[in-house]
Amino acid sequence: MFDKKEELLNKENKMPLWGTEDTAAAKPQIGGRAYNAAKAREIFATTAGWSQVGAGRATTGTQHELLVAMRGLSTVLIGGTGQTAGTSTQVKASITSINWNIDSYSYAAGGSIAAGTALSISVNFNEAITVTGGAPTLAVNNDSRANLSFAYNASLSTANRMTFVKEYGVNNSAAQATDVLSVAGTNQVAAGGATIVGADGQAALITHAAGGPGDLTVAA
Repeated sequence: MFDKKEELLNKENKMPLWGTEDTAAAKPQIGGRAYNAAKAREIFATTAGWSQVGAGRATTGTQHELLVAMRGLSTVLIGGTGQTAGTSTQVKASITSINWNIDSYSYAAGGSIAAGTALSISVNFNEAITVTGGAPTLAVNNDSRANLSFAYNASLSTANRMTFVKEYGVNNSAAQATDVLSVAGTNQVAAGGATIVGADGQAALITHAAGGPGDLTVAA
């Protein structure tokens, strides 16, 4: 039980009690007192508790920093998108958010993975996942011409994040100036023959609800 001093300190820091739900409020808050969406995407569940992984850290074969110890967290998560209370899907790894990794994209300049300017989207999960084999893809809507198929890039992904990219050279007609790119609820991650499992070994849920990363308008 907290003593009075601890209670006052928590109120001052606006620190919530960490829980077993995969909502932002249940995750440890890092990077400042206010909720930070980018930091929240780095927090995920493991069998040991809430962990953090950031850019540049190994995806596999390493012990990620443990923020809050909570034994078996990845097998008791509740309240996630697409999950039904009291069913086996309740504890499966599932998608919590999707985000663009670039702020803008130029039709005239194109983009490359090496330069970090390629079209790039990350799909974030509530717990650590393992992707084995296959060629996963993510469909992206283009309001003006054919939709795009982004390819999974393992080297740009992290423990709880699948990153999908699409490289185009300069003035490529597939994504021209003023095109609006988006990810709708109907755009599901396609496994492409890959096995995608959560920390508990169950197949991850790779569908997601409406409301993706927002629109990206291609610049001239």
